[in-house]
Amino acid sequence: MPIMNGYEATEVIRNFENKEIANIPILAMTANAFEEDKRAALEAGMNGHLAKPVDIVELKNVLKKVLNN
Repeated sequence: MPIMNGYEATEVIRNFENKEIANIPILAMTANAFEEDKRAALEAGMNGHLAKPVDIVELKNVLKKVLNN
């Protein structure tokens, strides 16, 4: 991303005053598929992590999980 990375964008969103907006689901979608990448996304405040190329079945499963919480 040209101005900030996904971790920085997540921090900005999570700090919005409007809690409805601040709590929107955020998923990392990256070519980095190591466990430490997944952990970093969750620690940054994201709700999930998907590795590219995206598997549609996995995407659906992650979305179901995120939207049901």
